[in-house]
Amino acid sequence: MHFRSSDQGASLVEAALVMPILIMLVFGVVEFGRAYNAQISLTHAAREAIREYAISQNTADAEDVAENSAPTLDSTLMNFNFGPCNPGAPAQVTIGYPFTYEIPLFGNNTVDLTGIGVMRCGG
Repeated sequence: MHFRSSDQGASLVEAALVMPILIMLVFGVVEFGRAYNAQISLTHAAREAIREYAISQNTADAEDVAENSAPTLDSTLMNFNFGPCNPGAPAQVTIGYPFTYEIPLFGNNTVDLTGIGVMRCGG
């Protein structure tokens, strides 16, 4: 019996040492998932924006379409950069977005994400 209680104490110490690492790992996975979701939403918004821009050649309409196609992102933080749209030539839109981690595990908790869309302009 004496050895059994000492084994239980050792298990408790091991759990106390491993638990912070596991908690950091879980939080890291969750935050990476949030950042990946934001990147996918931003890429989708850029694709929708360039589709609208290639047809209408109106940047305001393209920005509205992009903001509506990414409802999980704060549209006031999106930075749009439209290239020229000449008939038959490819046009490009770049959307920048500063993503902020909710749980700052390391120093800087803001990462700049970029979504790029390219499509041939209509005539």
